[in-house]
Amino acid sequence: MIEQLLNYDIYNGKTVGDYLSLEFIVGVAGSIIGALLIVFVGMFLAGWAGRRIRNIGHRHEALDDTLFNFLGNIIRYVILGFTLLIVLNTFGIQTTSIVAVIGAAGLAIGLALQGTLSNVAAGVMIILFRPFKIGDFVEVAGISGTVKDISLNFTELANVSNIQVIVPNSQVWGNIITNYSTNQTRRAEWVFGVSYGADLKAAEEAIRTTIMADPRSLTDPAPFIQVNNLGDFSVDFLVRVWVPSSEYFAYQADMKRAVKEALDAAGVDIPFPTQTLINSEA
Repeated sequence: MIEQLLNYDIYNGKTVGDYLSLEFIVGVAGSIIGALLIVFVGMFLAGWAGRRIRNIGHRHEALDDTLFNFLGNIIRYVILGFTLLIVLNTFGIQTTSIVAVIGAAGLAIGLALQGTLSNVAAGVMIILFRPFKIGDFVEVAGISGTVKDISLNFTELANVSNIQVIVPNSQVWGNIITNYSTNQTRRAEWVFGVSYGADLKAAEEAIRTTIMADPRSLTDPAPFIQVNNLGDFSVDFLVRVWVPSSEYFAYQADMKRAVKEALDAAGVDIPFPTQTLINSEA
């Protein structure tokens, strides 16, 4: 009696001997081989599709590699997910309930990781809309630096001191983004003050000649060099000149020194605040 119970399958009325039949073994072997074949084909298609998407960005310099790397990974994981579902169906496992469980688990995880998911959502927006790319000099969340990496969770910058700065993507996308590398040219601006007794024409000529002699100075748009303010101690020239964006910082610093030396050579005084003390007891 005990032996009969051990050899009896209460679910479908089959004995152990039925499961050891040649037909059953061949069926199981066929399912395993089919599943392995599906896994092989799925992994091959996932890798091939991912590489094809990524290569689109690599072949065209005008396209952003980060975007196509992201899309390539998404396609790869989607194909692998469908492959897993097909394999489970091959063994007769109902995937509807599994998908429902995964959905419920995903909802619970999403509620627990709202901060992290907000970074991921912002990362997707950054990658899709591309307000900046790797190598751009930007200012985000009050931090200036060169973009070194863009991931789903954070953006990596190297500041002007070459120090790594990690900024969560939610702070990047949720704030004003200033990209200094988008346009090829920038306008440099200075204010140079000369004394009230100076020859204004000579001062203007010295400033114009010095600045426009630099090969980095652009003539289109035309430079602006005019007196725009009569200050307490000086007559102020407002100077605006366009320059390639990549040369902006060095150019602006160089011109300050060059104009100072040119005004000195032309005999134009550069005033500075003075204070006269009167002795009331004298």
